[in-house]
Amino acid sequence: MLLPLESCRMLPQQIPLALYLHMPWCVKKCPYCDFNSHAVPQGGLTVEIEQQYLSALVADVAAQVNSAQGRSISSVFVGGGTPSLISAQGYQHLFAQLRSLMTFSPDCEITLEANSGTLEHEPFEGYLAAGINRLSLGVQTFDDERLKVLGRVHSAADAMRSIRQAKRAGFTRVNVDLMHGLPEQTVAQAVYDLQTAIDCGATHISWYQLTIEPNTVFFRTQPTLPDEDRLAEIQAAGEVVLRAAGFRQYEVSAWAKEQPCRHNLNYWQFGDYLAAGAGAHGKITWPDRIERFQKSRLPKDYLAVQPAPALQVQTIETGDLPFEFLMNALRLVDGVPSRLYTERTGLGLATLQPTLDALRAQDLLQVDPSVLATTPLGLQYLNSVLEQFL
Repeated sequence: MLLPLESCRMLPQQIPLALYLHMPWCVKKCPYCDFNSHAVPQGGLTVEIEQQYLSALVADVAAQVNSAQGRSISSVFVGGGTPSLISAQGYQHLFAQLRSLMTFSPDCEITLEANSGTLEHEPFEGYLAAGINRLSLGVQTFDDERLKVLGRVHSAADAMRSIRQAKRAGFTRVNVDLMHGLPEQTVAQAVYDLQTAIDCGATHISWYQLTIEPNTVFFRTQPTLPDEDRLAEIQAAGEVVLRAAGFRQYEVSAWAKEQPCRHNLNYWQFGDYLAAGAGAHGKITWPDRIERFQKSRLPKDYLAVQPAPALQVQTIETGDLPFEFLMNALRLVDGVPSRLYTERTGLGLATLQPTLDALRAQDLLQVDPSVLATTPLGLQYLNSVLEQFL
């Protein structure tokens, strides 16, 4: 039960600000992917198209400077699509322009998503020269047969080579995306994927279960996935491997041997983020409201008007804020300091007290009132916990 909500004014300057940049093109669309991605234009991603798109990104960010409300950028995430299809020289020019528009914090984390295909990225040294200091490689699996099923254009050997090349180039922070629960996957195969990523030098592993999403090829073809018992065995065995290698789980699907991903932490802690690029989504806090917005999904529509307007600007309703905040915060193994709830939503925590007390009595939330965090049992049944705040 939630008590009536009372709101107060917020101080955006207390809330970290990130920047998300979306690169919408891929060599081909994967059958499981429901992200906003589009096959490269016929003839490839030409220098002209690249320059046109990067110029549009600069204009887009320039139009959002006032939304920063004096804050510096604490992290940047370049996602896609396949951002590594853009040249390293293009990124050098892009970030030079962005730094002229906004202040980047001295230790700003800048992540680039890259695929492992040999034709999908330039030498990694060029990305480092552009100021990119964290790499996220979309590997998914080191099993060649399952890579084909997933529609990936790289091989297992390509993926291993890319991780090692990134480390040799000087990247000290390398995330590897891996999926488990793949069609007909065994426990041994899932464990092999994790061990291979570890052996190749990954410092962070995003390990998440394949889900079949609407509007994907897999939704239409319905491949055979492991049953619940097999999935539980995979999860348990994988956690043993990760912990033995010195990785710590800090979020439902995130494991780090180094520091956590700052950009994703900002999402989960209900921070703010500007957004530029086709289909990009943003969230901005103002003293009296919190807004979400997005950009046109299709690259041609995004490029048609510059700066690209924000579409579907929506103020998050006061009654929706508790669930919105906790849906993100409770994904974190350690949760968040309780004070962040009021700081990031403008709402008093007292309105949640009956629900919090009930969940603590069931050993689903930690009893320490200074934090909002699940217990191990609560994390296991996170969806059921979150339903109590609807």
